Amino acid sequence: MGIAMSDELKMIAQPLEFIPAEPFSGFLDRLKELLHEYEVELILIGMPRNMDGSFGEASLKVREFAAVLKNSITVPMKTWDERLTSVQANRVLSQGGVKKKKKRKNIDAMAAAILLQSYLDSLA
Repeated sequence: MGIAMSDELKMIAQPLEFIPAEPFSGFLDRLKELLHEYEVELILIGMPRNMDGSFGEASLKVREFAAVLKNSITVPMKTWDERLTSVQANRVLSQGGVKKKKKRKNIDAMAAAILLQSYLDSLA
């Protein structure tokens, strides 16, 4: 899972890290550490959508994940359309000259930052 954070003014998103989703207990432990360390006010979860805007099978898995997560943490959560964030992240990393092996490690965090930036821009 890609993790991104915004600045204190909620204007600029930046990639933070990648946390493996499995085992879930390890993911949850690290997420809780980050929530505490950064005093997180909202968790934004990328919601996969088809290009026509409809919801597919992947969105069902995300909804299930969000339901389980909601039972484990107290920070409010919101879903946000993640269409094309991985494509954009791949492009940004390629244009930045990131090597293929390192790109695989960073693409999820970069996609999370793109998702978060989209959300922050919608607030302006």
